[in-house]
Amino acid sequence: MCPSFRATREESHTTRARANTLRELITHPRTKKIYDQREILEVLDTCVSCKACKSECPSNVDIARFKAEFLQQHYDVCGVPMKAFLIARLTEIQRLGTILPWFYNAIVRNRMTGNMLKRILHFAPKRTIPTLYKTTLKHWLGRYRRKNRGETVGKVFLFADEFTNYMDVEIGIKMIELLDWLGYEVIIPKHVESGRTSISKGMLKVAKGVARENVLLLKDLVTENIPLVGIEPSCILSFRDEYPDLVGEDLKEEAVRLGKNCLLYDEFFTREIRAGRIQAEQFTDQPLKIMLHGHCHQKSLASVEPSREMLSLPVNYSVEVIPSGCCGMAGAFGYEKKHYELSMKIGEQVLFPAVRGAGENVCISAPGTSCRQQIKDGTGKQALHPIEVLYEALKCTKEK
Repeated sequence: MCPSFRATREESHTTRARANTLRELITHPRTKKIYDQREILEVLDTCVSCKACKSECPSNVDIARFKAEFLQQHYDVCGVPMKAFLIARLTEIQRLGTILPWFYNAIVRNRMTGNMLKRILHFAPKRTIPTLYKTTLKHWLGRYRRKNRGETVGKVFLFADEFTNYMDVEIGIKMIELLDWLGYEVIIPKHVESGRTSISKGMLKVAKGVARENVLLLKDLVTENIPLVGIEPSCILSFRDEYPDLVGEDLKEEAVRLGKNCLLYDEFFTREIRAGRIQAEQFTDQPLKIMLHGHCHQKSLASVEPSREMLSLPVNYSVEVIPSGCCGMAGAFGYEKKHYELSMKIGEQVLFPAVRGAGENVCISAPGTSCRQQIKDGTGKQALHPIEVLYEALKCTKEK
């Protein structure tokens, strides 16, 4: 069920209404240009692009993709709004910010300049603009010296997505150290950002260039034995979901083959657990209860079950999957002023009450960077990425 409809119960927020409006107004347009019709923009505006419709709808209607494709056509006719352009170009802005990360962070943290940025981006005043880490993950790995001097179990290509490389760097560091301690050699191959922000804002021509570059850089490198592993679900899953249709017919076959060897963090860990290369004995035996909120793309395009299985590896860890849909943040959707109230209503459906009701000693875990921000804004509690949880479980044994 569409998160927007679940929160509002308005028919215009259903997958059915969006699909019918698109079909009717493209078949019988009210304007000569077709792609400038405000009615279509309005009905698509509250789609959070969670992709639940792709897996839950009997016809597998992917409204998120239709929305992105319509927006690209709309931009071709009417131009790209400044806020959409800036959000889609987030990676370029962050890359410039890494020259002087302290200066970038001072601007977004300062009340006057931060509020000015929010007005430019049309962000809600109550939201906090994410800050940059003091270095990038790629740069950090270049200076990292392996701690495990024993036998190498395997090799892993890590995808340093645009969120992990610039903002959630500490999670990336823990992923690398975790894999190192477990005997894996971690390499960040040459690649560009995932294109997720461009896709979410309908700038598919930009996303196509990104997708083609990544496929060309990685198609002859990534294999079943040495997969490309991603930390942020929406970014790594773009290789499977959007890339084959974005790259063009000349690279479609290579994109499909590459996508099969692009794994979510949890898919990689469960594969290695089942193969016996990662074992419970390597982790703490201290008890911990975990409440897990899965990313909406993870739920629709893959599964939350590998995350539950991965987090259940330490013998006394118990994991409860929160029966939530999309958290309501959905990338930039929940940051936007016009969507803020709806975003919070979506969170209040299941996620926020479940988190608030958790005991003080219960660990809240969520793999999505937007999900963790939404949980913090909606409940005041900090959620950890599953990688952080498993890292701490291993760290306990290493410090003994």
